[in-house]
Amino acid sequence: MRAIIFEEFGGPEVLKVVDRPEPQPGPGEVSIEVAYAGVNFADIKARAEGYRVESLPFLPGLEVSGRIRAVGDGVTGLTPGQEVAAFLNGGGYAEVTVAPAATVFPVPDGLDLRTGATLPSVLPTAYALLHDVARLRDGDTVLVQGAAGGVGTVAGQLARLGGAAAVYGVVSSFDKAEHALKSGYDQVFLTESFDTDVRAATGGRGVDIALDPVGGETFRRTLGTLGRFGRLVSFGNAGSEEPWQIGPGETYPLSVSVAGFSILAMAAADPARLRQIADLAFRTVTDGGVELPVSAEFPLERADEAHRLVESRTSTGKLLLQVG
Repeated sequence: MRAIIFEEFGGPEVLKVVDRPEPQPGPGEVSIEVAYAGVNFADIKARAEGYRVESLPFLPGLEVSGRIRAVGDGVTGLTPGQEVAAFLNGGGYAEVTVAPAATVFPVPDGLDLRTGATLPSVLPTAYALLHDVARLRDGDTVLVQGAAGGVGTVAGQLARLGGAAAVYGVVSSFDKAEHALKSGYDQVFLTESFDTDVRAATGGRGVDIALDPVGGETFRRTLGTLGRFGRLVSFGNAGSEEPWQIGPGETYPLSVSVAGFSILAMAAADPARLRQIADLAFRTVTDGGVELPVSAEFPLERADEAHRLVESRTSTGKLLLQVG
């Protein structure tokens, strides 16, 4: 089978197309004939910095859609030929992959495999950030960094669907603003001035919820946009800066709280909870009209081009590799 691997860390050019034996499912696993693989920023950080890479060579890819090829011992409720979407800890950039059955989900009725590939990581992440970690309530105001990206595109819609009174987004350039405004955002601000813009938009009050995947100085400035009892959720360090640290001096004055979330950590430690969240999140697509538009699609052998587009910070929505 064809697969994409890297044998060293570096730029997109280290991605190689290779032939590999097809993997076979072990107990509690299924093998999947991959139709589409999602391209995520975590894949870029894995290739460039070794993020969550235990050894080389490494086969990236956190989410796929396709058809079940075979099931391992002990697997119930999943059958060969069934159309599924899956979340995995690497291995998705291949014609066949193996995934834990606990993180394999039947594609909801009415959705095709192309749409199915957008679901496994981004949608549960955005849903968990808002509902399980930040505890979104009717009337809350919400700020989302990276509003035109995959999680941002969904988070704006989910916040609106969940009863937010106002949803504000942050983008790196005005070229991305139109995309964000179509995804549930009331106003979109530029990175350079978002903190002062948020204060102006809220009459100085600040927001109830803020979501930040960037870290570093952006995290600090986002913390400063919270109002009293505000909740900030960090879910990444896209800026590759030093990990944040905060103390009573920053949280006590306005009684704000800061939390973190990692879907990779949840998938490894509590796949049953991830399945519960995914089931609820997928319903927002089938019942609530939430959409995650595919903005670009590449054949498997051009995975390097997909990575370059993500790193250019000009992409919006979701990027896919077409595999089968």
